[in-house]
Amino acid sequence: MKNTIKVMFVFGTRPEAIKMAPIIKAMAKNNHFQEIVVVTGQHREMLDQALNDFKIVPDYDLNLMKNEQSLSSITIDVIQTLDGILDNDRPDIVLVHGDTATTFAASVSAFYHKITIGHVEAGLRTWHKYSPFPEEMNRQLTDTLADLYFAPTIQSQENLLLEHHNREHIFVTGNTAIDALNYTVHKEYNHSVLDKIEKGHRIIMLTMHRRENQENGLESVFSAVKNVIKQYEDIEVIFPVHLSPHVQEVAHRYFDDVDKVHLLPPLNTVDFQNIAARSFFIMTDSGGVQEEAPSLGKPVLVLRDNTERPEGVAAGTLKLIGTQSDNVQKNMRLLLDDKNVYQQMASAKNPYGDGKASEKILDIIYHHFQ
Repeated sequence: MKNTIKVMFVFGTRPEAIKMAPIIKAMAKNNHFQEIVVVTGQHREMLDQALNDFKIVPDYDLNLMKNEQSLSSITIDVIQTLDGILDNDRPDIVLVHGDTATTFAASVSAFYHKITIGHVEAGLRTWHKYSPFPEEMNRQLTDTLADLYFAPTIQSQENLLLEHHNREHIFVTGNTAIDALNYTVHKEYNHSVLDKIEKGHRIIMLTMHRRENQENGLESVFSAVKNVIKQYEDIEVIFPVHLSPHVQEVAHRYFDDVDKVHLLPPLNTVDFQNIAARSFFIMTDSGGVQEEAPSLGKPVLVLRDNTERPEGVAAGTLKLIGTQSDNVQKNMRLLLDDKNVYQQMASAKNPYGDGKASEKILDIIYHHFQ
């Protein structure tokens, strides 16, 4: 029987940090574990925001982000840099999250060192190799290497079973994104952008950044938003703009002259989730927002052609609408005009858990090593 289980967390982006943070915080209070936090800095500035929000100080900061880094370079750098850390610390288990280049590369490195791999948010699938790219294959390849699977939903579990992963090592835990809301959303909250919103106006929260949408999707959606804004006097858009130079350029080109669109730098976790909680509905191509919004009672228009989170679509809290301009406008107007449709989406049951996923994950790891 092990007295203390040494757990190494490896992550590199803001969404990973948000979803790993509740596990790290829970583990710090439990004397059965020793946690080691490694961040790769795959997304430097946005990662640091989340670390600050949750008051997490990494044990190792690889600081690997480079200008115009390629997927190949970040993958190689993570594998090579983790080599010495894994040799030196010899954790009992490496925990990775989701579907980033960091996730895949850290799993490869742990495999090369014959260290147990735990995959948080395992089993999400679109079954389309290049959609989303590169996330779909990152998570499939990570699940090929993993030893313990922390699936957020029954559907995720079923996806893993279809791939013939060991049923005894698959656990439905809920999603740690819901746990994170317990640390971030507050009734007493304000932000300078909310002071600019005219009283009685409805807020649409917009986020958009995915690689597959950067070619044509951005312009199509932004054109649709601009048209709808002209038709409604009582709506305003808050748009935290991703740091991608292309997203920045297109967003400013479309919206710099539109008073009712408020372009912001990327928001920290607390600000984003509290503003989202005060919005009327959300438009996004983000994965994490699809999980958080049901707990906030906010309908989500998903700006993608497919999603690895079909549970939210089935529950009715998400609607997959793609990026074609006419369809985006039609669905925006539907939520703005039809109270019944809006209420059905806003009141749909959250399919992503009860906010106790972190505790379940700790319990599973503890019993695995006993």
